[in-house]
Amino acid sequence: MHFTRKPVALAVTLALASFGPGAGAQEDSPTPAMSEIVVRATRIAEREPFAASRLDAADIAPQRAATSDSARLLEGLPGVSLYGAGGVSSLPALHGLADDRIRIKVDGMDLIASCANHMNPPLSYVDPTSVGTATVFAGITPVSVGGDSIAGTIVVNSPAPLFARAGEGTLANGRAGAFYRSNGAAWGANLSATLANEMFALSYSGSIAQAGNYTAGGSFKPAAQSEGSTAWLAADEVGSSQYKSENQLLGLALRQANQLFELKVAYQHIPYQGFPNQRMDLTDNTSTKVNFRYLGQYEWGSLEGRVYHDDTRHQMNFLEDKQQTQGMMANPAGMPMETYGKTSGALLKADFQTSERDLFRVGSDYQKYHLDDWWDPISPVVAMPMAGMKGSTFWNINDGKRDRFDVFGEWEARWTGQWLSQLGLRSSTVWMDSGDVQGYNVLMYGNPANPNSIPGAFNAADRRRTDHNFDLSALLRFTPDEQQTWEAGFARKTRSPNLYERYAWSTNNAMAMNMVNWFGDGNGYVGNLDLQPEVANTLSATASWHDAGRQQWSLSLTPYYTYVQDYIDARRCSGGSGLSPCQGSNLTRSTGFVYLEFVNQSARLYGADLTGTFPLLANSAVGDLGMNGVLSYVRGKNPESDDNLYHIMPLNARIALVQRFGGWTNTLEGVFVDAKTKVSQVRNELETSGYGLLNLRSSYEWKQLRFDVGIENLFDRYYESPLGGAYLGQRPMVYGTNVPGPGRSFHAGMNLSF
Repeated sequence: MHFTRKPVALAVTLALASFGPGAGAQEDSPTPAMSEIVVRATRIAEREPFAASRLDAADIAPQRAATSDSARLLEGLPGVSLYGAGGVSSLPALHGLADDRIRIKVDGMDLIASCANHMNPPLSYVDPTSVGTATVFAGITPVSVGGDSIAGTIVVNSPAPLFARAGEGTLANGRAGAFYRSNGAAWGANLSATLANEMFALSYSGSIAQAGNYTAGGSFKPAAQSEGSTAWLAADEVGSSQYKSENQLLGLALRQANQLFELKVAYQHIPYQGFPNQRMDLTDNTSTKVNFRYLGQYEWGSLEGRVYHDDTRHQMNFLEDKQQTQGMMANPAGMPMETYGKTSGALLKADFQTSERDLFRVGSDYQKYHLDDWWDPISPVVAMPMAGMKGSTFWNINDGKRDRFDVFGEWEARWTGQWLSQLGLRSSTVWMDSGDVQGYNVLMYGNPANPNSIPGAFNAADRRRTDHNFDLSALLRFTPDEQQTWEAGFARKTRSPNLYERYAWSTNNAMAMNMVNWFGDGNGYVGNLDLQPEVANTLSATASWHDAGRQQWSLSLTPYYTYVQDYIDARRCSGGSGLSPCQGSNLTRSTGFVYLEFVNQSARLYGADLTGTFPLLANSAVGDLGMNGVLSYVRGKNPESDDNLYHIMPLNARIALVQRFGGWTNTLEGVFVDAKTKVSQVRNELETSGYGLLNLRSSYEWKQLRFDVGIENLFDRYYESPLGGAYLGQRPMVYGTNVPGPGRSFHAGMNLSF
């Protein structure tokens, strides 16, 4: 602890001593200090980051018309796959490890899904039109960007603030755009604007996206009428896949010589979002975020500080495809559920360039998270009037706390022009606690004051937990010549359980257990107070060949192996009393939905990513023609249960033929996915068949105008998404059907810069 605090204190002292106009800047610099070029042109930033894949504005622009889900911008990167969820809320996975196992930073903020179904994951809070860059650290992750995660880190940032150049006066610019997608009649619009001089910059961005249910490439269920409605769900319509999302961001930036101050206020409102693989839908999500950042560069290095706060109100219920308004289980009011999450965080990080060889990064970050998850009393069920369903508020998580404090140090050394190393250590302390809970009523759930009842036993238990974790990373890069790069590394990474994994408590009612599920498998889950943090040990290496300028061609191969100790998996729950779904055939059922409890076991994952970019024609009559692609394979196994890990993406590849001619860029892309046959038996995971898809995209840029058109799934192929989960998009919710992927969709988008 003493080792890490001392450099941070020194950094603060130096920063205060040198604070002022011109500190650390060259007076004859032709570019105003703290412009984007000056900030990033230091020797510190020139070093290409280890084990990272990056998307810049040029990579992101062609994808914006095709998706409203920012997670899908990452699909073409090696090692990345996506769990199916709502239309703007996919959950990313890195090398088979997903969701909370990934650290996701949005404009420097560590955000947490405040929902028992993780309907509001971090990347759902940023629209694709507001993404400036995205960087993915899969596998080996430097400790300076890691922490409280075992898969890796995703860093998404909005565009950097723009300032007027010296003597330019006032800078005023902006961008406006719109898109339409035929499948689901999706549409959206976006607007951004900046007003700035050399010192101040005021910016605004806003977007809206809306879609109805999408259709699959063929029929996958009988055509049926939704209960209580005259609207029919066609045999190829994917129920509960509609959404609407509204985002706004206001930014204020100030630069003075070598220092930058940024304040961002973001507001999001999602009035509804259907989830075809969940029993519930999102009926309102309102979030406000305040984010302040300081960045300064000095002769000794750089200093960055950040404080932020997120306030999220989240509601779930049934949208019309899932409503039950007729029959024995009629309940017009549905099942209202509410979540209130508050996240506050702070970061202080310093980079010290102590010599031509040595760069030291030291820092500390703190996160305070509070969660309340409650379900208002519901109307009596017609079939069970004596069960007393209406009564008290059900507290799923009451006064949940998860606070974290980290310190880290990292040493990067350029030993020669060919050898570069990085060694880092991070210490993390996580404090967790939860308040007393209760069920809807005493008759069904028991008296919460009685330690012999299920809520009473939970309330009587000591729920305070403190985890002391540490991460270690060691990486080595060898560059024998301008056309080869070799990397190898080892990482030890740790993640403490989330609040639901530890504190979800109800086991005597199937409905309550089914409400805790962010896996999309239709099963029910209960937490475990005795869970230990996950510890992952990863070995990885990368061999890369490329042209000297890294602009023409490249080929890269990355094999990896990860062993996870105390992996948080699931096993069938047993015992219980009364209406507990853990009784009877739950232990032996090989089909149908089951009921599970979180448990520490172990996991092994291994695989490889192969990426390549190759020119085919240059300066020809048809312009420049090239090919790029990525091939990924991951295998996940639980050696204790001898079961396959859940939701592991099968062998898959993306291959694209790209033509550039004048202002035109045309892309023919093939997506190929093997059959998923190695499935999780404990969850009764469904298998999926292999498939191939063909996508066409074209864009044209002329001065300030950009057009994008395309066809996704050109041949309207029916396929089941391997990570799409079980279909629960309409009633009755029956086991045995996978969520299908979208059928053919035409899209068009236009963006005007001014």
